[in-house]
Amino acid sequence: MTFIQLIETTTARSGEMDALAEEQAMSRKVQQFAVAGSFLEGLAAQDFARIGNALTADVRLRALLPGGLREWTGAETIAGAFATWFGDTEDFELLGAAVGEVGGRLHLHWRLRLQAERLGAGWFIVEQQAYADAAAGGRIGRLDLLCTGYRPENSNG
Repeated sequence: MTFIQLIETTTARSGEMDALAEEQAMSRKVQQFAVAGSFLEGLAAQDFARIGNALTADVRLRALLPGGLREWTGAETIAGAFATWFGDTEDFELLGAAVGEVGGRLHLHWRLRLQAERLGAGWFIVEQQAYADAAAGGRIGRLDLLCTGYRPENSNG
């Protein structure tokens, strides 16, 4: 094999490896977006078991809430936190949601409108931003969240 043939063979293999790596990265990204979509669908339906199913058993949630930083561990515990925040409502609607990626992390955003006796009279808006890491198996293994808290809806615009 000549030096030129060796370079051509190495370049071809490198190109094949790049294509394979690109395909694997795209497959991971599709899995990540799918689990993020499942999480948001569960939230929109107030299906907290579905939220739990989108998480690994040992998932960690760090949340900056109006009352300060809180942390939870475990899918069932975290699904329970979401049930506490967004369950037991008289009315509930998802106003908007989005999924993206920032530096290899999933970015999830949602805005909800709800009425709940525990919050007082009228409608409330809450918005949350979350950054998540998908673990092997296509579930969320880490979630960092920022929350506005329940804000009374301003009927005067």
